[in-house]
Amino acid sequence: MSPEDGPIKALQREKGLQDSQGGPNITPDSYYEGERLARLLQSLQREIESARLADGKAKALPEKIWFKQQFAIGVNEVTRALERMKPPPQHFHETDYEDEDEDEYENDDRLTITKPSSTHLQAVVVASDSNPKWLTKHLPSLASSRKVPLIFLRDNKHASLRLAQLFKLKSAIAIGIKARGNSINKFFAGILRGDGDDLLVNDGTDCCLTSRLPSTSTVNMTFL
Repeated sequence: MSPEDGPIKALQREKGLQDSQGGPNITPDSYYEGERLARLLQSLQREIESARLADGKAKALPEKIWFKQQFAIGVNEVTRALERMKPPPQHFHETDYEDEDEDEYENDDRLTITKPSSTHLQAVVVASDSNPKWLTKHLPSLASSRKVPLIFLRDNKHASLRLAQLFKLKSAIAIGIKARGNSINKFFAGILRGDGDDLLVNDGTDCCLTSRLPSTSTVNMTFL
């Protein structure tokens, strides 16, 4: 038993997650709150802007359509995307994926998917402090069955608002990161490798503050 088993189990009990074989891969680093959350969102916003600028076809698409090409936005979309994914074999190994840049992602099966895909999710980000809790209760087990890691955000019941601001929406309880082989995927590859704190920006500015209400240009939609 590793020294981290204690806090990991405590976090699993707090979220009502089952600690069983093949259960969700949850570690203390899977949770972002406070300053870490602000830095994560700011970093993600920059990666989104960078990926859009690098995408030669992005200018011809409405921003909303481009977002949907990169992300499954909302609990319903994330659920459908996970359900469309084939469960990996019981003895799944990262080498089961054919990848041209395997060394770049250090042989991690979640990180070796660099070829564009509209169906495979690299990771799922969940606002874990949202209510009602049953809206996201199914995601840990479903994501685990597809070997898709979860990243949890907490901000005193405001995490879904802050996450939504990245997409100019009113609320987004969950988003799925589609494997598109872009800078967003490389950013999350680092997060999932455990390099998150080194990747997060820290330039003294803040992004997506809890006190910042959606502007009049924000689309008034809630994605469940």
